[in-house]
Amino acid sequence: MSRERPKMYRELAAWWPLLSRPEDYAEEAEIYRVHLERAAERPIATLLELGSGGGNNALHLEPHFRLTLSDLSPEMLAVSRALLPDCEHVEGDMRTLRLGRRFDAVFVHDAICYMTSEADLRAAIATAFAHCRPGGGAVFAPDYLRESFRPGTDHGGHDGPDRSLRYLEWTWDPDADDTTYTVDYTFVLRDAEGNVHTEPERHIEGLFARDEWLQWLHEAGFEAEAVSFEHSEVDYDLELFTCHRPAE
Repeated sequence: MSRERPKMYRELAAWWPLLSRPEDYAEEAEIYRVHLERAAERPIATLLELGSGGGNNALHLEPHFRLTLSDLSPEMLAVSRALLPDCEHVEGDMRTLRLGRRFDAVFVHDAICYMTSEADLRAAIATAFAHCRPGGGAVFAPDYLRESFRPGTDHGGHDGPDRSLRYLEWTWDPDADDTTYTVDYTFVLRDAEGNVHTEPERHIEGLFARDEWLQWLHEAGFEAEAVSFEHSEVDYDLELFTCHRPAE
């Protein structure tokens, strides 16, 4: 993106497993696996994840597929490589990445939220289409659609063997007429010597209507639909987009 990458994905990336534990992703990764397999015409052997981050979903998808994991952040890829040393990792921007090969399926989780304009989102969709085999499937899982956006707060964090992290997250939309919303964080970091310091950070994320998503997915060449799903830790229905690339 044109803005500098957030500290969360640069100098704070090594703290990622204490912010978001890989073991906590088993339930949602299984949801994504089921929808990926439904979207594809044939069994999935190879899967490309765009914006794979620290590998939290990939940890639970690896037993089922041969994974190629791509992310813009080399620091986050280092975290993922430590967790998933047998997976292929590729540094790249989901708007422009072109690997010159196709996969049985493509998965894009919440990193898609950093596409904050129509041009960015269309470019990421085009990347997914370019890497999806004819007959293959794709799943996009944004945190929010325009119709489902909810302002709110969250908190969490975990203890490691020699350091700890806690965070406060505040999600809000200062302008309901644009294509973004705001997520403000405060990270509280305690090192091995017991020293504590805080890191505030603001993330600007993209927000688009369901019909806009579907229009742009169809124009890219996908057959697509919005699908509601439930998660035990969320008290409202979430949505994802399942996509099929027609056979040529």
